[in-house]
Amino acid sequence: MKHKLLKSVALLAASSAVLAACSSSSDTSSSESSSSDKLVVSVDTGYVDYINDIKADFEKETGITVEVKEEGMIDTLDKLATDGPTGAAPDVFMAPYDRVGGLGSEGQLAPVTLGNEADYDDTAKSLVTLDGTVYGAPAVVETLVLYYNKDLISSAPTTFEELEALQKDAKYAFAGEDGKAVGFLANWTNFYYGYGLLAGYGGYVFGDNGTDPSDIGLGNDGAIEGLNYAKKWYAMWPQGMLDTTKAGDFITEQFTTGKAAAIIDGPWAAASFKDAGVNYGAAQIPTLPNGGKYEAFGGGKAWVISNYSTKTSEAQQFLDYVTNEANQKAFYDVTQEIPANTKAREYASTQGNELTSAVIAQFADAQPMPNIPQMAEVWEPAATMFFDAASGAKDVKTATSEAVTAIKEAIEQKYSE
Repeated sequence: MKHKLLKSVALLAASSAVLAACSSSSDTSSSESSSSDKLVVSVDTGYVDYINDIKADFEKETGITVEVKEEGMIDTLDKLATDGPTGAAPDVFMAPYDRVGGLGSEGQLAPVTLGNEADYDDTAKSLVTLDGTVYGAPAVVETLVLYYNKDLISSAPTTFEELEALQKDAKYAFAGEDGKAVGFLANWTNFYYGYGLLAGYGGYVFGDNGTDPSDIGLGNDGAIEGLNYAKKWYAMWPQGMLDTTKAGDFITEQFTTGKAAAIIDGPWAAASFKDAGVNYGAAQIPTLPNGGKYEAFGGGKAWVISNYSTKTSEAQQFLDYVTNEANQKAFYDVTQEIPANTKAREYASTQGNELTSAVIAQFADAQPMPNIPQMAEVWEPAATMFFDAASGAKDVKTATSEAVTAIKEAIEQKYSE
């Protein structure tokens, strides 16, 4: 499809050249200003005002008109393969980092250059890079943090030993289940939430910084040690924590009703805690018993360019503009999302927002989520691995071995040449 696209662009360019030769210079100028210099930028509802606020300077500097299209990010991505060939897809839009690599390798995203490369850290750059090709400009960084109820504890725990002490406090006992408590809760049967624990003990998904799917590290000694520690927690938690479809809601309910003192969740959860009236604080996730950091996945969103677009040069200019320091600072002011631009991130860290500071601190220890397509085969077996180990359905070593086997077989079936 990519070759067909390039051929179409070439034919269009050739046709334009012929028309230009047959027209006066004034006609050519008029045509270019009226049609060729419009860039369609698609964003979620929450970003529409931000783009409208900053686009005037871009239009003035470049002569390119920006048309803002309001559409859900995932809707845009899901329709790209069908809308792109018909010309209905936007030129520029956003994509979560875990979709960037796959869409890029499929030829749906155009390669880009990082106009503000010096203002990105290595983690952010790796999130948009696949096999040496960059497919997006980092916009937002996010990761998990520790939330704690300030009405229940005066300060954030800094070690997991402190979290274990909370769990032994009688005021966090869970009614109806003797010996169970909700002092600290974490949805580890969801692998996104549980990975930081395994990584802190030395487990990993793929080798070579998440790029080698032939090397799966979910069954190594570190992963086994981490799962054994998770199993210890599940022995202290209520049965509802093993419900893989409802555990997340259970944790939220316990925290918003003032029963749980501390939980692990992402920055997206803050709004619901605020709405529930919780006097919450946010901090970096505590240090693990082995002295290691909780190395949660680093994620977020990037600005990307459709490979079906005929305006990739103009789109590249917009990416450079929207991710510069000034506009990333403005982005934080409007959305409170953490900028990928490190200079803008430093600005965000000085604004006195506890959650912002927690995310930035945690992101420094985060591991980039693998953005290769094979990552899609990891989620379900890894979640099953956590459940089997935590529930005691299988011993930890068996659970990890079966998960690794399932992932390898899925990758071989779907990605072998």
